[in-house]
Amino acid sequence: MRKPGFSSLAALTLGSALTTAPLLASAADSDELKNEIEALKAQNKVIMERLEATAEMIESSDKGGHGHDAMAKNKRSTHHTGSGRTTVGGYGELHYTNLSGEGGASDKKEMDFHRAVLFVGHEFTDKIRFFMEWDLEHASEMELEQAFLEFDIGANTAVSTGVLLLPFGIINETHEPPTFYGVERNPIETYIIPSTWREGGAAVAGKFGKGWGYDVFLTSGMRLDAANGYLVRKGRQFGGEALANDLAGSGRIKWNGLAGLELSVSYLYQADGGQGLDPQLGKTSLISSHVSYATGGFQLRAVYASWNIDGDGPASTGADQQTGWYIEPSYKFNPKVGIFARYNTWDNQAGSSSGSAADTEKTQYNLGANYWPIPDVVLKLDLQQQDNANGENRNGFLMGVGYQF
Repeated sequence: MRKPGFSSLAALTLGSALTTAPLLASAADSDELKNEIEALKAQNKVIMERLEATAEMIESSDKGGHGHDAMAKNKRSTHHTGSGRTTVGGYGELHYTNLSGEGGASDKKEMDFHRAVLFVGHEFTDKIRFFMEWDLEHASEMELEQAFLEFDIGANTAVSTGVLLLPFGIINETHEPPTFYGVERNPIETYIIPSTWREGGAAVAGKFGKGWGYDVFLTSGMRLDAANGYLVRKGRQFGGEALANDLAGSGRIKWNGLAGLELSVSYLYQADGGQGLDPQLGKTSLISSHVSYATGGFQLRAVYASWNIDGDGPASTGADQQTGWYIEPSYKFNPKVGIFARYNTWDNQAGSSSGSAADTEKTQYNLGANYWPIPDVVLKLDLQQQDNANGENRNGFLMGVGYQF
């Protein structure tokens, strides 16, 4: 629904100019007056176009699609073309890591421009849109993060097709640096929910009732293999020449009917997580849930995710179960300064067939602060302490700077 007031404001301005014109006629030359009126009309046409563009952008970002929400809200530059309106945005982050290894773990001390992302969106009409993100990783590796067409088929329903971000966790869809605490994305939404996780396919997103929403996806699915230990992060296909012998279906139900609260449950099922290439690999499923609650300066986030992967292959390494969760309270003292703490625990070899699952469990504590000099720029500092079951830990601190536009 278009926001009220924009068109009426432009019309009022134009109307005032036109009604004032006759009063000026007695004191000015007729040709000069006509020129002034035409100039006023042109000026008000520009004002109306700008106000309409603002209304359309707000309307687009409020539709609540399933992969572009954060970037749609961050669109800044708007360019009119013959077939619609093009918008440009982006984000990026630089990390400094200073971690000391113990128990056999190596040190990690590096400076990394982790990612620089460019976003382009185009609205062909008020019902058909296109979104694309290019991601330059580690200053050298170019990736397509998402690229899809979105069609409104009803007031509360949209269909998308292309390379899509999947509806699991919090970070996978909203991962611009100023929107979350911590220099690095949390390990649960890195190794269990393998963000940034995208696949080629199609999806339907909609809203119903009071605060309810849903997403249903059909995508190319995972390609897990023994060479990579059946690790889910290594199974992403990214939508490029992806094997599609066995498609994956996934869906999400979420509720945000209470101010500041969002609850979500997601599920994925794939009959063959190896795309038919590994006879020792069978059906694959993922269930995850998250809660996010904010009131005043306080926020609480928590995410849980668990994979079940059938077959003797993953069972032989314990990768038949891969699971993890985290809880993160934070407090923002004012618009510029916030602090957080996070407890993370995860295991990519939690299955019983690998021996003692406790030997592969990882635990990490993070404590840190964010400083936003302006809302779209953030400076970050984290302290990291690990207590992994195998005794191989990396402890120290991380610093980062990020932006979005």
